[in-house]
Amino acid sequence: MKRIVHFLILFIVWLLLTWSLDVQNVVAGLIVAVIGELLIGHLFFDNPIKMLDPRRIFWFLYYIVIFLLHMTKANLDVAYRVLHKDVPIRPGIVKVKTTMKSDLGLTFLANSITLTPGTLTIDIIDSDMYIHWIYVR
Repeated sequence: MKRIVHFLILFIVWLLLTWSLDVQNVVAGLIVAVIGELLIGHLFFDNPIKMLDPRRIFWFLYYIVIFLLHMTKANLDVAYRVLHKDVPIRPGIVKVKTTMKSDLGLTFLANSITLTPGTLTIDIIDSDMYIHWIYVR
């Protein structure tokens, strides 16, 4: 059952990304979803039905809004630093302790940090993250 749900998630994501119900596109999506499930299906979460919990959906949407706000702020900050005549940067690597326990949570956080301009997640050891910042205070 778990593998079927993973396959359906992959196939739906394929259809949403391509935004086409052309026969060739649907067949390609089916093939890619089957191959994806066979190759990396074991990396997915154990209980995919938990994704449909309304509380999880609410917190995910809240996360998206907050993330987009902070990403916009970081884009403006990096643009300011690039356009400033003195280029005010002090790069460095900072160790950040988190309270997260799950690999999925740490991966989401690390990818969110890396997607934000001016930052890059270098390494994760246990629940500690090493992050390169464009300006270390």
